[in-house]
Amino acid sequence: MPDETPRKGALKIILGYAAGVGKTYKMLEEGQRLLAEGRDVAIGYFEPHGRKDTIAKTEGLEFIPRKVVAYREREFEEMDTDAILARHPEICLVDEFPHTNVPGSERAKRWEDVLVLLDAGVDVITTMNIQHLESLNDQMREITGIQVRETIPDWVVNRAEEVVLADLTPRALLNRLDRGVVYAPEKAQRAKENFFKETSLSALREMALRQTAHEIDVRQSEDPPVNGNAVVTRTDAAGNDLHERILVHITEAPTTAALIRRGRRVADYLKADCFAVCVLPEAGNESLSAKSREAIDQHLDFARKLHIETRLLEGADEAEALVHFAHTNSVTQIFLAKPPRSWIPFFLQKRMVMKVIRLAKDIQVTVVADRRKRMG
Repeated sequence: MPDETPRKGALKIILGYAAGVGKTYKMLEEGQRLLAEGRDVAIGYFEPHGRKDTIAKTEGLEFIPRKVVAYREREFEEMDTDAILARHPEICLVDEFPHTNVPGSERAKRWEDVLVLLDAGVDVITTMNIQHLESLNDQMREITGIQVRETIPDWVVNRAEEVVLADLTPRALLNRLDRGVVYAPEKAQRAKENFFKETSLSALREMALRQTAHEIDVRQSEDPPVNGNAVVTRTDAAGNDLHERILVHITEAPTTAALIRRGRRVADYLKADCFAVCVLPEAGNESLSAKSREAIDQHLDFARKLHIETRLLEGADEAEALVHFAHTNSVTQIFLAKPPRSWIPFFLQKRMVMKVIRLAKDIQVTVVADRRKRMG
């Protein structure tokens, strides 16, 4: 009997490390190649940024009209997902994957629109920069001094069948900036004073190269599961396979968000299961202040968005409850936040961290410092 499961579309991401490295140009170049092969290609969204050579690459490609969204007495143009579905091209070119849609749109993020297209069987080629990858958010702030607000969960990028790097050396990119190819002169000068510093660009490029190499390695694994990730195992002293399992400790502390990103990224590299675990007092959630409950709920919700399994435990001893869960669920690594000295219960938290390390002798425990301290 033939398989009647609807075909899912294939996702291809063209990855860069900064504006102007050629992501959109490469996307359109790929569209032209496919069109020349007789494939049905359409542009779902294209952002020209006034770059003549890039605009020239759209010649002969069909544009699907954008929709107009009214917001605060102004009109904005967004990708029209419904119009793309109605046209249903074989391949859709979608620029600026991490884009946040105008309030009032059916979905909050463009990557959510792309998932709708993929579920409908439309292949998508899209563009993004490395700094928009959620798990790298804290490292990007450390490198550039800029907090990136538009991020894409790693599991979305992992869904891509292919990730291609649009590469250009930092020096070549700065030359393009000086020639006015990337931005108009006034904007280009501001960019060089802020984001476009050669040291920052070099660090970002290195991260993009590493990420692309990682994506290639994952997709070339001999026996990848459905989501594209292979399973990495290690063995114990008896030679038994131990599948990696990560536990991220959730507290109300502001540093927890960075800890969640770190745990998610390590889990992705190891192809491991990941848990986000919060230990509440025996009296439960109601014994906490409203501010503490809100902070914990936000962290747990953030973990769920990154496809991390969340658990709420209750116990008089936080360390014992955490380690008991770890042993029961065959956890191989525990991630804890290093308590900042500015936080009032510093000594209590330090004592809890030390107790976890003492109790979890057979588990790797990683205590993660707050990267924001290094920003000065």
